[in-house]
Amino acid sequence: MQIKFAKKFKKQYEKASIKIKDAFDKRFELFKGNPYKPILNHHQLIGKYSGKRSINITGDWRAIYSEQIDVKGDKIIIFETLGTHSKLYK
Repeated sequence: MQIKFAKKFKKQYEKASIKIKDAFDKRFELFKGNPYKPILNHHQLIGKYSGKRSINITGDWRAIYSEQIDVKGDKIIIFETLGTHSKLYK
């Protein structure tokens, strides 16, 4: 599994508070070990994010990512956006 970060995600991460960055970093480590760990509340999205997936960072913050398969058949995870539930899903 290869993990990448979209330009938009990187900008949102840089603008986030230290508390949110720390929370993301901890959840990201859990994600790398097991993306389906229950604490992440990993789930498929619908609507404007159809085909993407989300994990919980805090009670209100989410990280949205997509999955792709490269030519070798390896999975590529691309973290696309980071934000509060209300901002992402409005």
